[in-house]
Amino acid sequence: MNPNQATITRLFKEEAYRLGFSGIAIAKAQFMEEEAKNLEAWLNQNYHGEMSYMENHFDLRIDPTKLVPGSKSVVCLMYNYFTTSKQEDDEAPKISSYAFGKDYHKVVRKKLNVLFDFLRSQVGTVDGRVFVDSAPVMERDWAKRSGLGWVGKNTLMITPQKGSYFFLAEIICDFEFDYDIPIRDHCGTCTRCIDACPTEAISPTGYLLDASKCISYLTIELKNEIPEAFRGKMGGYMYGCDICQDVCPWNRFSKPHEEPDFEPKEALIKMTKAEWYELSEITFDHIFAQSPVKRTKFKGLKRNLDFLKS
Repeated sequence: MNPNQATITRLFKEEAYRLGFSGIAIAKAQFMEEEAKNLEAWLNQNYHGEMSYMENHFDLRIDPTKLVPGSKSVVCLMYNYFTTSKQEDDEAPKISSYAFGKDYHKVVRKKLNVLFDFLRSQVGTVDGRVFVDSAPVMERDWAKRSGLGWVGKNTLMITPQKGSYFFLAEIICDFEFDYDIPIRDHCGTCTRCIDACPTEAISPTGYLLDASKCISYLTIELKNEIPEAFRGKMGGYMYGCDICQDVCPWNRFSKPHEEPDFEPKEALIKMTKAEWYELSEITFDHIFAQSPVKRTKFKGLKRNLDFLKS
């Protein structure tokens, strides 16, 4: 064991908080036997819909030592995006709050790279990779294994006294840290997320999501037309969905983020219902420059708007 392991772990975590991360916990990199069975069953039920990429690289997804050869640790981090900003027109089609600002992949990845460089400055050569929703990493399962939080009935990672409005990120590397331990589930008998989901995407008993029914999937991942069965059940969302988070009691502890890059453009906040339905490609490009909403492209967002309107 590295005699400085405990010290390095402490300094590393302190640096993560200094960079703006809201939480950090570390697990031992190893094969995920139980999670592999759960993922296989989920895929066999076709709950992933058109997200065929979920079927790819199965062996890498369930074993970080294959994804990053020689790895010993999975560092799990979370970055707050909770905001009190709201779209001013209550009747306007809604956007999930995670997409209000600049693309989180770039914002968080930049900080991850700085954190990884800090580790190298402390211990010398370290091999590994950083991830922000960018590779076959089962991030919620690793967050659970590390003790960063628990996976709630809505299948999102929830952290005690902090809630769930966080981006998850990982560093998988060959340095052996002091490892953290999982925490228990605190959902209890609560079923608010299950009861609130307009499309009944969450299993009646929780902890299982039929992603092909999820509003976020329907408005972002689905490339074909939105099925008629979901007409009138979109919760007013044109991109993403926050319903199961908005009703979660743990999010009463959420505190506004302090990341300038996540602040919404004034034009987005002030857009009226009528203006959204008349959205032009020029306005789309202006409002969503450097935004994750760019993923749907103008055509995709217009499809969503037309579905809501008709």
